[in-house]
Amino acid sequence: MPYMPEIVGVRFKTSGRIYDFEINGIDVNEGDLVVVESDLGLNIGNVVVERHAVEDDERKLKKIIRKATEEDLRQKEENKKLETEAMNNCLERIMARGLPMKLIWTEVTLDRRRIIFYFTAEKRIDFRELVKDLAAKFKTRIEMRQIGVRDAAKMLGSFGICGKELCCTKFLTSFEPISIKMAKRQELVLNTGKLSGVCGRLMCCLGFEYETSTEDVSLTEEDSMSVSEDVESLEMVVTSSDLIEEIEEPVPCTMIEPQRSASQPEQKEKYKRFKRHKKKRKRKLADQ
Repeated sequence: MPYMPEIVGVRFKTSGRIYDFEINGIDVNEGDLVVVESDLGLNIGNVVVERHAVEDDERKLKKIIRKATEEDLRQKEENKKLETEAMNNCLERIMARGLPMKLIWTEVTLDRRRIIFYFTAEKRIDFRELVKDLAAKFKTRIEMRQIGVRDAAKMLGSFGICGKELCCTKFLTSFEPISIKMAKRQELVLNTGKLSGVCGRLMCCLGFEYETSTEDVSLTEEDSMSVSEDVESLEMVVTSSDLIEEIEEPVPCTMIEPQRSASQPEQKEKYKRFKRHKKKRKRKLADQ
């Protein structure tokens, strides 16, 4: 009989992704807080999917270490002070070194063996000296993670033009590609400024009422200043440092430059084509 481990679904953040963990003989149920070894380190998660058996699909499932104790919860609360301190110190060093990056969030693992800094940036940044400063200050592993603007909005939270909390903060667990074609088929005004959310990207809610249609669309994606936004990678590890005692030169790292939007001349050209198409449509309708 094939091995069928019992697993549960664990979530670490509100509206975050759900990860499978093997129960490891521990009696856990939905709603329990558990301590697990995640990809980022030791963390407390909430069981949101009941235990169930699955066939061995060759995945290397990590195991639940234990149910969260009072001591674990106290440690998590104490870590919030370290997160605030790390955030303020990193902001200070970013300003001192004049780095063109925006610090979004700071996270400390339960065992304090790693501090993760989440940030956004528009161009390549050499922040090896920043990592060196932080490692010297906190004497632990420092990890910098570049995230997209949508993920930044999800972390920080805000309110949309509808007056409600952002969908990504409230219930969306992942981002789907959004195109202005969705707005066209819903007969909305094709103005990317009015269709963009606080993150500066097309609003996720454009896809809620969108249905694939076989009807001919009068404006093609190109002629209608189409903006198609692919799914952003959740997080990209840009650099990290394992230096604790002596601060040496960090290991060479690969700087990842995020994709840039179309240049201003390209946008103007698309707008001109849109205007020409609109005039042709008016003449065609007048002749009919």
